[in-house]
Amino acid sequence: QVHLVESGGGLVQAGGSLRLSCVASGSILDINRMGWYRQAPGKQRELVAHSPTGDSTIYADSVKGRFTISRDNAKNTVYLQMNSLKPEDTAVYYCNALRGRSSYWGQGTQVTVSS
Repeated sequence: QVHLVESGGGLVQAGGSLRLSCVASGSILDINRMGWYRQAPGKQRELVAHSPTGDSTIYADSVKGRFTISRDNAKNTVYLQMNSLKPEDTAVYYCNALRGRSSYWGQGTQVTVSS
């Protein structure tokens, strides 16, 4: 089992910034990929960014140039730096970890961007 705990969400004005954190615990060896997804009211959950082991990262087109995902392996933590936030970024943000064929989710953290 992998346990994920997100933090860092909140209310911010458009144009502002937030940094989300996700700490992994439990069976964290052999985690292949960690990433962030989001779900807005009435919409499906969508990929924001994910960071496989190695240097490559993948971002949704809607956040490219504004969001940055990073990992601190020593702290078992993945971050999502969100800059130039827009009202359409409002959603619950979920941390995700893939370990083998198992997928794990955090409880989510609310991000609200006011116009």
